[in-house]
Amino acid sequence: MCQVRKCQNKVERVTQRSLRLRTAASVGLMLISFFAAPTHATENETIGFVVRDWVTAVYNSQFIDECPEGLAISNDELWWRSLAKDERAQLTNNGQRSKLERYPTAMRRGPDGENVCLNPTVVTDPPMRVIEGIYSYGANLDGNSDGRAMPKTCAHENFNHPDGTTGIDNQMYRLVGCVPGWRKGGLTEMIANERRAQNGLGMILIEITGVEDARNDDDVTVAFYRSVDPFAMAGDGQPLPFSSYTIDMAGAKPRYGDSLKGQITNGVLTTDRGDVSLPFYANYTFMHPIIKDMDLRLEIARDGASATGLVTGYYDTDAFLHYIGGMQGHTSSGASCPAIQCSLALKSCVRRYM
Repeated sequence: MCQVRKCQNKVERVTQRSLRLRTAASVGLMLISFFAAPTHATENETIGFVVRDWVTAVYNSQFIDECPEGLAISNDELWWRSLAKDERAQLTNNGQRSKLERYPTAMRRGPDGENVCLNPTVVTDPPMRVIEGIYSYGANLDGNSDGRAMPKTCAHENFNHPDGTTGIDNQMYRLVGCVPGWRKGGLTEMIANERRAQNGLGMILIEITGVEDARNDDDVTVAFYRSVDPFAMAGDGQPLPFSSYTIDMAGAKPRYGDSLKGQITNGVLTTDRGDVSLPFYANYTFMHPIIKDMDLRLEIARDGASATGLVTGYYDTDAFLHYIGGMQGHTSSGASCPAIQCSLALKSCVRRYM
C-alpha cells in the first residue's frame, strides 16, 4: 500500500547532475556534479575525459530548512520501530548490533519475510519526506518559470537557483534531497564513486572532436563511450591525467557512442540537447540509462588536466527504481524503498515525457 502526499508535483522525472572530471580520454539525468581525468588532449583534434565522480546535485542549507519534517526515515529505523520492545532488544543486542549487521534482517521486514526493496508494495510505510524548499541547482528544462504543464511534462513546482535564476526543474532533487545518502557527503554516492575507482566498472568516457581551439571553438562534437580499462591512478589515488583508455566495442562498433553538437567559449563546453545512453555502475547495480534531452556544461581547466561540469535532462524512473531495488535498502542510503516507490506512484505524470 502507498500513502502518497503531494505526488502531483513530486514525481516528474526531471533529473540534473553535476560532475568532476580529469582528462584521460561522465554524466546523468538528475542534477549531477562530476570530476574527470584527461586521457588525451591535442589541440586541433581531440580532447578526452574519463569521469571520476558522479553525484546528484542537491542544495543543502545549513540547518536543513528544505526538509522541514526532518530527513527521510531509513529502512533500518522503520524495521526496529516496528518491533516489540523485547524483540527489538533481542534482535539488535540492545542496540549494540551495527546497522550493517542488522541490514539482512531489516530489509526482509515484509509480513512473510519479503525483501521490501524487491517487493515494495507488501508494507505500508509513512509518506516519503521530500524537499519543501524553494532553492535548487539545475536548469530550466521545459522553458517556463511557472511550473505549468508542458507537452513533455506535467505541472510541477519549480525551484529558484541560489544565483536568482527561476524555473529550475530539478525534480530528482525534490525526491532524494532529504535522504541522507544523497545529501552532501552522503555514503550512497561516495561509496559508488570509490568503488568505480577501484574496479573500473561503468566508467564513462567523453570525447570532444573537431577542436580547433581548446579555449574557444564554435563547432565541436561530444561523444560518450564506456571504458573497458580501469582507472590509471597517480600516487595520490586520483586518476592519472593524460592516460589512454580502451573503448568498449560490440563487434566493430562502440557499445555506446551517442553524440551531441557543442561549442567551447572561454574554456567552457556547452552542448545542444539530445538523447544519450550512458553506462552506469554503482552499489552493485548495473544500468544502461538513457537521458532524454540531455545536455552537458563542462568547465575545462586551463591546463586541460581536469574539468567540472553539469548534466541535465530527463531520467526514466523505472531505471532509477531498478537502482534503488538493487541496493536493497542498504544502510548507506538511509532510504526506504517502499516510500520512494510510493512517491513515484503517479505513473501517468512520470511517463508523460514523449
